[in-house]
Amino acid sequence: MARGWESKSVESQQDAAERPRVKGPAVTAEQAARKAERDTLMLARTRALADLQKASVPAHRAMLEQAIADLDQRLSALDTH
Repeated sequence: MARGWESKSVESQQDAAERPRVKGPAVTAEQAARKAERDTLMLARTRALADLQKASVPAHRAMLEQAIADLDQRLSALDTH
C-alpha cells in the first residue's frame, strides 16, 4: 500500500525533531541587544532607501538622504564598539 505525501511529510518532520540540534556559541544579553538594534537600523535604512527611490519632491528626497546618512553613521558607531 503506497503512502501519501502527507504521511511522508509528517515522518520527515518527526525525524528532524529527533535529530540533535547544533547550537552556536552562547550569546550574551548585550550581544543580543546590539544585534537587535543593528537589525532595526538596517530595516529602517532599507525602508528609507526604498522610499528615496520613489520620492520625487526635492525636500522629501533631501530628508530621506539625511535619514540614510544618519542611519549609516549610527550603524558605523554600533560596529566600532
